Amino acid sequence: MYKIVAKKCLNPTVTMMDIEAPFVAAKAQPGQFIILRTDADGERIPLTIAGYDRTAGTVKIIFQIVGATTEKLNHKEAGDFLQDFVGPLGMPTEIEGLKKVCIVGGGVGCAIALPIAQALHAAGCEVTSVIGFRNKDLLILEDEFKAASDRLFVMTDDGSYGRHGNVCVPLNEMFEAGEKFDKVITIGPLIMMKFVVAATKPTGIPCVVSMNPIMIDGTGMCGGCRLIVGGKTKFACVDGPDFNGYEVDFDSAMERGTMFRDFERHAHEETCNLFNKEVK
Repeated sequence: MYKIVAKKCLNPTVTMMDIEAPFVAAKAQPGQFIILRTDADGERIPLTIAGYDRTAGTVKIIFQIVGATTEKLNHKEAGDFLQDFVGPLGMPTEIEGLKKVCIVGGGVGCAIALPIAQALHAAGCEVTSVIGFRNKDLLILEDEFKAASDRLFVMTDDGSYGRHGNVCVPLNEMFEAGEKFDKVITIGPLIMMKFVVAATKPTGIPCVVSMNPIMIDGTGMCGGCRLIVGGKTKFACVDGPDFNGYEVDFDSAMERGTMFRDFERHAHEETCNLFNKEVK
């Protein structure tokens, strides 16, 4: 059993937890993920490691409440326990030797981008971060990104906070000004990553995308995270989650991403109804 030592609501649909898992914390690296179960009858879900404290033996996770399991997880409080917490899994993000990097995060994907930015910053790399959200109410981790970045651009689709527009606005401005990076690393919704890759491609700067958003069971057995990379079939959880953005077939990945939408919505509604009945 794994103890929840801290819980914090980041916005109405996103929650952060620190989990007591010393063996995972001892080996965790930016870009990797864990698989957890809330209880003995729960399903397995992969969540990216959003941070770790090797001294305290804790691992930070940040999740969006989108389905039945994340709804159950959100009903747990500090002091409660998780049934399973397995990891670290997946290949770590490659950061060695990088001197100047642009990190582009969107929505809850910023939780994945943050530890990468922090690791690069700690290694002496010049970090430019661009984070985007639909509106001010969905903003998360701004202070943490400020601390880990030499420059930070905060974007909102509706202009309610930061700058008005999507993450490609400052990215294109920097490229048009002739700015160069060793690498662009982007994590967020598939459509966002597709456009970041398209914006970066003319510059020839290497662009890495994290395909965490399409993972389901985290082992490759379900086939839900299957994608086409460079004309070959890959699995995000086993072969990634990081890939060369120029080789990813985003259109097929987005099409596959809609397969479980109705099922997850139904399961989420059933779980919400169950908790509402318990409260009454």
